[in-house]
Amino acid sequence: MRRDAEAPGAATASTTRWIRLRSLIRGLAAALVIAVCAAGIAACARSNSDSHFYRGYDPEFPLNVSIESVEEKEAYTREHFFFDSNAEHRIPALMAVPHEDGPHPLIIFVHGVGQRKEFLDEIAEPFVEAGFAKVTFDQHDRGERSLERAGPIRRTWAMRRRTALTVNEIRRLVDFAESREDLDHERVYLVGASFGAITGATAAAFEDRLQASVLTYGGGHLPTLFLSPAVKDEIGFLVYPLRYLAWAFFYPADPIHHVADASPRPILMQNGLEDRLIPPESAERLYEAAREPKEIIWYEGDHIGLDEDAVEEVIDDSIAWLLKQDERVHKAGESS
Repeated sequence: MRRDAEAPGAATASTTRWIRLRSLIRGLAAALVIAVCAAGIAACARSNSDSHFYRGYDPEFPLNVSIESVEEKEAYTREHFFFDSNAEHRIPALMAVPHEDGPHPLIIFVHGVGQRKEFLDEIAEPFVEAGFAKVTFDQHDRGERSLERAGPIRRTWAMRRRTALTVNEIRRLVDFAESREDLDHERVYLVGASFGAITGATAAAFEDRLQASVLTYGGGHLPTLFLSPAVKDEIGFLVYPLRYLAWAFFYPADPIHHVADASPRPILMQNGLEDRLIPPESAERLYEAAREPKEIIWYEGDHIGLDEDAVEEVIDDSIAWLLKQDERVHKAGESS
């Protein structure tokens, strides 16, 4: 099913976020060139570790949850906590829980490539007001997990590793939901934004306890994704040879290989018609690879966050869709 939304207005970019994205694109491109040219890293990585890329998730490993702080806000209770993903990774996370008695349905929010878990504070309130608890975490090399003194090659490896770790850590948050009496572990949903939508599409395929997923401004088929106008502007003609090296390096992380396995659990995709970071063609490739039930909503303007005009509409649409899914899941649970 497809639906085109009305244009929310003229596209306006957030200068600060655009500068951050440009810096990130330049850094990743430079790091990729160094890594590939130095040691043929892409081909070696693919041949040596693709088959083990998503290994490491163990539902039996103790979560060892520790609450760092609890803060009462007007709309929700904010919890800062840590949990163990495995023996190597202890994950900092934030959760917004409605003040009303639970158990509450839970949304696992997967943030974008340049964000941190604190982004939850900017977007949690409308979801909580709709009745959802919402949780997110610092992804590898972000926030409290930042590799502060890492060089370009290490950061490139970290970015590749981040895609796999993020999928496994999403699954551990589903385990976390099962440990909390105030959360309904039968009603767990995913919302991923940008990079979070790319990794979230794979998590939706691997984790059948996720009842439905919203993929906000994500895409698939990495050679198409790497030809985005934003990347072309930053690295010029080098984008054409580098996109295939990058595809080899990140090949197992391409959600186009996995997203079909999310079916029959529903997926909503939200994408921008003039997105300079995730080109519409990349979104189309991911949508085509997914199976029914699926829906895509197109918005006028640039990437979410760069086009502030679309943010409110995107959030409203995602909440409305999730409420429909939650009603369906809740009724199914009551009748079983």
